[in-house]
Amino acid sequence: MRIAVAKEIEVCERRVALIPDTVTRLVKQGLEVWVETGAGERSFFGDSDYEAAGATIISDTAKLWGETDILLKVSPPQEREDGRSEIDLLKEGAVLLSFLNPLGNPVVAQQLANRKITALSMEMIPRTTRAQSMDALSSQASLAGYKAVLIAAAALPKYFPMLTTAAGTIAPAKVFIMGAGVAGLQAIATARRLGAVVEAFDIRPAVKEEVQSLGAKFVEVKLDEETVAAGGYAKEISEASKQRTQEVVAEHIKNSDVVITTAQVPGRQAPRLVTEEMVAQMKPGSVIVDLAAEQGGNCACTEPGKDIVWNGVTIIGPINLPSSMPIHASQLYAKNVTSLMQLLIKDKALQVDFSDDIVDAACVTHAGEIRNQRVRDALQALNTQQPAVN
Repeated sequence: MRIAVAKEIEVCERRVALIPDTVTRLVKQGLEVWVETGAGERSFFGDSDYEAAGATIISDTAKLWGETDILLKVSPPQEREDGRSEIDLLKEGAVLLSFLNPLGNPVVAQQLANRKITALSMEMIPRTTRAQSMDALSSQASLAGYKAVLIAAAALPKYFPMLTTAAGTIAPAKVFIMGAGVAGLQAIATARRLGAVVEAFDIRPAVKEEVQSLGAKFVEVKLDEETVAAGGYAKEISEASKQRTQEVVAEHIKNSDVVITTAQVPGRQAPRLVTEEMVAQMKPGSVIVDLAAEQGGNCACTEPGKDIVWNGVTIIGPINLPSSMPIHASQLYAKNVTSLMQLLIKDKALQVDFSDDIVDAACVTHAGEIRNQRVRDALQALNTQQPAVN
């Protein structure tokens, strides 16, 4: 059984799918591990580190992709400089473990199915107790929530903590976190450690206790509909509920020095939480960090990948924040991937067991077919939107 680690070619991707420590564990299990030359260099893991862990360093990209049984990546397969897709490099029947964004870009799933690749998407790991060690979305979201607060603190023209000095007392910054999932909870904890006064909002009332346990005030909006989707994610709500929510949070946004938004819906445009009118009411010098920038943004003024100043408010739309901390991001992701592989490899042989709920949920394509109904629906919707070609 040969496992290969590809070098990421996406410009902003600094993570690597396995680190030397996880390679050592796999090699001890009798598995052969190939690592592409320079795969870990942007995560500060050198080729010599992987060799010392028992891996074989491969400089020929085509050989690495074409002769492996399981290929590990972080970002979805990309188009190469020569115009070919990385998917074309995989041999038929190989296994791919990676973030795939199958709901946001279902075309990739179709390409994988055409190559008869067994593809497991790290985004589709179910959020169950048994799958916690494999939940890469959560491990990476925690990093993003932490870094978002540091970015906000650096951009804010104020201190975060209250300080009493000979020159007088400095009032603490007011931070408002929108969304109390993994990223939001980590943002709350980080802002509190820096000394800010923190409020948090989420449409799911069940997270109130978690917010309060971290020392933040929970902003509650009572809605007459279900707000929790499968897997514990926030559910898309009606327009009436959105309007009610905006009316409540507007005042909290107005009075905040920092607003951090974290609301995302897999495969969908990010919900609009902060309107231009809300931004216009914020104090000059205030900061918004929008963690949903890649999905269109929770803030109406967000520009993905850019820092802009709108009406005196700095709005930051970071892309791939976990990649800005590649050492620990890679360490956590490697543990997630390795844990998933334990379900797939038994007695040094690959066994894709669809009776296992984790494998069944994560496996997007197998034997030439797209297995996941949500991905099939997303692909059909995309094809319906595209005009016919005569």
